[in-house]
Amino acid sequence: MKMNKNLWRLTLITLLSLLIIPTFDHPLFAQEDENPSDISELIHNKKAPEFSLKSLDAETISLRDYKGKILVVHIATTWCPFCNAEAPHLEKLYQDYKDKNVEVLIIDVKEPKELVEKQLKEKHNLSFPILLDPEGEVAASFAPKDVLPDLSRDEVMLASNIIIDEEGKIQFMSLLDTRNFDAELVELKKRLNEIL
Repeated sequence: MKMNKNLWRLTLITLLSLLIIPTFDHPLFAQEDENPSDISELIHNKKAPEFSLKSLDAETISLRDYKGKILVVHIATTWCPFCNAEAPHLEKLYQDYKDKNVEVLIIDVKEPKELVEKQLKEKHNLSFPILLDPEGEVAASFAPKDVLPDLSRDEVMLASNIIIDEEGKIQFMSLLDTRNFDAELVELKKRLNEIL
């Protein structure tokens, strides 16, 4: 029954992303010359919400721990095919950029540690931290207020990627958009290179 509920959610997210998110020029990718009323303006250069979560290794990790570093955050679940498609590319990004003051982490939403360890960390051989968001509160705190209003805020953020700069400000956010799905993280890397 749990799997059916998760598949239903993914189907709903996918359908809504096809209908709503593609109406934007690019999903929440902020550029300085865009119209201020554009939704990307809502998140660009805004302070990222503070968080403190346990990792799979039972270490408490906070956004504060990354002050002075550029942080790439991916919000995921093990049942999300988009998240699974991006996982190996996140590992490659981590390996390619870790010597450039860039850190990577995954925030897994509402799943047990054992499942996340097996289906994310071990399956994809991930070497960066994976944090557990058991209630979905941290994921929800990143969700833009008026995007996909019919979904719970933590579901809006599934398969999203966020770049947070050295001062804790959001410089890039992509939400799930099946039309422009970027498994290889091309747009994220482009923005990361601009920041560096």
